Amino acid sequence: MIRTIRTLLASAPLLGAFALLPLQAHAADSLGDALAKLAPKADPKVIGLAVQAAECAQSQGGPQSSRLAVIDYSKPSSQPRLWVFDTVNRKLLFQELVAHGKNSGDADSTRFSNAENSLASSIGLFRTSDTYMGKNGYSLRMTGLEPGVNSNALARAIVIHGAAYVSETMARVAGRIGRSWGCPAVSTAVAHKLIDALKGGQMVFSYYPDKKWLSSSSYLKCSNNQLARVEASAVARAGT
Repeated sequence: MIRTIRTLLASAPLLGAFALLPLQAHAADSLGDALAKLAPKADPKVIGLAVQAAECAQSQGGPQSSRLAVIDYSKPSSQPRLWVFDTVNRKLLFQELVAHGKNSGDADSTRFSNAENSLASSIGLFRTSDTYMGKNGYSLRMTGLEPGVNSNALARAIVIHGAAYVSETMARVAGRIGRSWGCPAVSTAVAHKLIDALKGGQMVFSYYPDKKWLSSSSYLKCSNNQLARVEASAVARAGT
């Protein structure tokens, strides 16, 4: 018995070290890596760009956000291509279908615009604003942060709202969901909860592999030092 107890005591530090491994691994993961693991159907490169852009915006004096929505318009509308993350607690909150504008394409979106009355979606980084009741019900306004890319979002009423034409049934039968006038519309079943999770200054990143935008977006060009400071702040907030 004494020998058994001595053996357990001797191994206690080692057991403690193993117990800390998951926590240490979590802490070692960058935010982009951590979120990508939560959404295996998403392209990790897109998640990484979204995190980079959101952190860049906050490093430039923008208000701190705790939610990040990522839309990958390179995927067809019949597939889930919208993810909403809690970036403080590193949780996946939503994985949803999302519509693109009727002039952005059919099943696939390939054209994007910042022009009024274009009926096309916009790419780039947005910050959410207030909610309101409109013709599409409960809706969420967004401010486009990138001049010439999405800066007319408020004037164009590019908002998140629910729509009956966003459904898995339609995706299966028609090979695509319905299209909006440029808004990232979601299922009516999830719209209210998703909007509440994103309202009030959260970040939305809409992606498409547009070479001009990828090479010129100021939010994808922050220095590593800037991003490291924001990452450290986020880790500190998660620990409080």
